[in-house]
Amino acid sequence: MNPASGAVFGMTVGQYMSSLSDKEVRRFINPQILSVLGDFFGNRIPLDKLQQVAESVCNMSEMLGERDSRELVLDLLPGAKRTELEDRLGSSLHEADRWTNSQLAEARRFFGVQDDRLPTTPPLAVAAAVPGYGLFEYQRTAAQRLEPLLWQNLQRVVLHLPTGAGKTRTAMHVVADSLRRQDPSVVVWLASGRELLEQAVASFQEAWQHLGNREVQLGTMWGTRSPDLDGFSDGFLAVGLAKGWVAHTSSKPDWALKLSSRTRLVVFDEAHQCIAPTFRQITEDLTFNFQCALLGLTATPGRTWDDIDEDGKLADFFGRNKVGLEVPGGNPIEYLIESGYLARPHFETLFAEPGTSLEESDATAVTLSLDVPDQILEEMSLRGQYVSAVIDATQRLLEDGHVRVLVFAASVAQARGLAAILAVMGTRSAVVTGDTGAQERKRAISNFKGTGREPMVLFNFGVLTTGFDAPQASAVIIARPTKSLVLYSQMIGRAIRGPKAGGTRNCKVVTVVDPDIPGFGDVAEAFHNWEDVWS
Repeated sequence: MNPASGAVFGMTVGQYMSSLSDKEVRRFINPQILSVLGDFFGNRIPLDKLQQVAESVCNMSEMLGERDSRELVLDLLPGAKRTELEDRLGSSLHEADRWTNSQLAEARRFFGVQDDRLPTTPPLAVAAAVPGYGLFEYQRTAAQRLEPLLWQNLQRVVLHLPTGAGKTRTAMHVVADSLRRQDPSVVVWLASGRELLEQAVASFQEAWQHLGNREVQLGTMWGTRSPDLDGFSDGFLAVGLAKGWVAHTSSKPDWALKLSSRTRLVVFDEAHQCIAPTFRQITEDLTFNFQCALLGLTATPGRTWDDIDEDGKLADFFGRNKVGLEVPGGNPIEYLIESGYLARPHFETLFAEPGTSLEESDATAVTLSLDVPDQILEEMSLRGQYVSAVIDATQRLLEDGHVRVLVFAASVAQARGLAAILAVMGTRSAVVTGDTGAQERKRAISNFKGTGREPMVLFNFGVLTTGFDAPQASAVIIARPTKSLVLYSQMIGRAIRGPKAGGTRNCKVVTVVDPDIPGFGDVAEAFHNWEDVWS
């Protein structure tokens, strides 16, 4: 067979699972998940439902990449499809333990799960962004207040706006202003995580079409992307902090110092992270040139909610220069809600119903820790009453008319188990974790962001707290206990965009956090939590 001939080849993961028997399909489902399903439905789960569960929890790209699980997948492949795959690979499946990278990539294409993180043809590290973007009044005021601090005094300053109020959009006006003022020059955008970086690149491309005055370079430095920085002299460079630190400690220890001679503005997204030693070193190197300004962006200008000394370190790093909201009235958050920029959040505690509560040992750990250790989250996350509470909350939100529900799970296993239960119930859902392949992740997020009216629940763990915009999401369940006001604010921010920002008038926040803790359960209180530190 020749895959290039135009015929349809391969099989989807769903088609593969549909070809398996009950006993076979159970081999693809984690015993923990089978146990959770057994607690909910007994052993009378229809085969087609089990096959849907296996499809939702099975990471086929990952399984093909591991020899033992690869053997399981291939052993159960129907005869005609075995022959087809062997023709495409040019070798017998009995030799699968010796697959080359190209054969592995071909097998993944066969199942439609090609991972763009594979060492295939590397994406362009630098592309051209050619020269079309308005601001709300409060955003324009913030940009105007930033101008003298950045361009006249070349200071370090933080832009403090609540999540959903347009920090990135406001900052892109500052970025375009910097590039127009100084020709040629470089603006470096620092961020942690693919979502934030991809958001920054897309925002710059859109902004520069409206605000640019020339063609500039667009650089991307994260994952497998490594642009030629020696030739990068005029444009916007988005740098992943992890990638930048790896380069600093290995092949290019002076990359940031060398780039500083051409850099006139550094933007640090989620600026509360910048005083971590590794990130601080990169920031200091990039701003080594006295002609460079530093702009930090954050909705939470602190690292804790009650440690003034620790939060003071961040304020000192930026010379206690902070530009925030200036709006009519005494409560800026209420102004943004009443004006339709933000949705009005309605809070509910997850374990507030009679008969449901965390076990005493779990409650003690939540109370005494600065934050809940991952080990405790893992241990408690699949207990029956915990899972039942999250499923019940999810079902209530769907019954109340919320068509997009985002769930921050307490562990990877919990996220997959919850999705499995909804699959059996016939509710559309998806799971995104740090282990999710790039294509699968993109597909799940794209479906969740869609405007269709079919309800969908997106479970995630360890990701999507930043750089993720889904205006259609009108409800969020924070199923992981946390005492971090920063993390909490980031999570509720995913569902707080108002109608003027393409979102909803109201949103629901269901959480295991006690709303009586200062700042938790009140967006305005959380926003103002760090004001005394910056005064």
